[in-house]
Amino acid sequence: MKSVSPQRTDELVSYRRFIHKHPELKYEEKGTADFVAKHLESLGYSFQSGIAKTGIACLVDSGKPGKTLLVRADMDALPIFEENKVEYASIHEGVMHACGHDAHTSVLMGLASDLKENPASILPKGRILLVFQPAEEGGQGADKMIEEGILEKYGVDAALALHVWNHIPVGKIGVVDGPMMAAVDEFIVTVRGISGHGAMPQHTVDPILVGSHIVTALQSVVSRNTDPLDSCVVTVGAFHSGQAFNVIPETAELKGTIRTFTKEMFDRAPQLFRKVVENTAAAFGASVDIRYERTNAPTINHPSVSSIVRQAADRILGPGHVTEEGAKTMGGEDFSAFLMRVPGCYFFVGSQNESKGLVHPHHSSKFDFDESALPIGLSVLREAIRLYLESH
Repeated sequence: MKSVSPQRTDELVSYRRFIHKHPELKYEEKGTADFVAKHLESLGYSFQSGIAKTGIACLVDSGKPGKTLLVRADMDALPIFEENKVEYASIHEGVMHACGHDAHTSVLMGLASDLKENPASILPKGRILLVFQPAEEGGQGADKMIEEGILEKYGVDAALALHVWNHIPVGKIGVVDGPMMAAVDEFIVTVRGISGHGAMPQHTVDPILVGSHIVTALQSVVSRNTDPLDSCVVTVGAFHSGQAFNVIPETAELKGTIRTFTKEMFDRAPQLFRKVVENTAAAFGASVDIRYERTNAPTINHPSVSSIVRQAADRILGPGHVTEEGAKTMGGEDFSAFLMRVPGCYFFVGSQNESKGLVHPHHSSKFDFDESALPIGLSVLREAIRLYLESH
């Protein structure tokens, strides 16, 4: 394996442990952004800060004509109480880096150092835009940065990002062509009926009965409106109604999520959902109020860019270390916002190590990962950047 230097590896671990120890929630990443800014300043870079509140963009130009490649790391943590008994455990009670964003930020900081020390080995031509993004965890930080004009200002042509992944063993890279992670939609449905005595239902429109039929009918979105070779998940996660055993209430509330995997189904989902809910309620004489929100689009890799990442992984790790197993998930990722606008690739860096007990899933209070994934991720990322810019 062509890896980073032992010194750089030590730096990556040091960055990661500092960030892990000082986690911050979405749009509150001021300390993390300051940590990144001081690092970039120490390297002599100019950069733009305060994008989408705490985001940072740093453009590194080779001075030779070529494409502009955006490389992103997310910075935010989660509202989770950490249970790990390690010296770098969170000092902020109830806040934890339980998804690996501390790793991603550290790798991008390491990339900034490498670009300063040996730019020609990574940046043969064109430009690299280092993006430290806030609020990936439900805050749509990528969308906010895009809304503030980051793609147009820097003329971005393509995008790359990595994610440590405890569903893949350390030493392997997960790469997928096309859809890789699902869209995340959220809904709240308020069913409005007619309340009355539980002993006389003929004088009422029972919102609990109506809501139950809606829950069942929504599965037709999956079974009868989705290509069997596609993926769609409809989950009603909350159903609340009534307070008394002998009273039919006036309203019922359903909350849930829809996950879609392709752009076609992503575009169709809201209309299908509304049609099923409204028609089912109408059949019982009830009405509905629908709140439908889009959180993330599906994360869809461009085959030409994912092919470059595979090639980079083969060169760094040797053949046989790239996998699709464990690299597709119905979880969501806001890097999808970049990939909806420019071609790119989002790839997983295996970080699971059973022998060390590093097997807990992302968003777990016991999540931790094998830190040897850090130099692997940086090495593959560097090579993918070089290959992309060299070939474009």
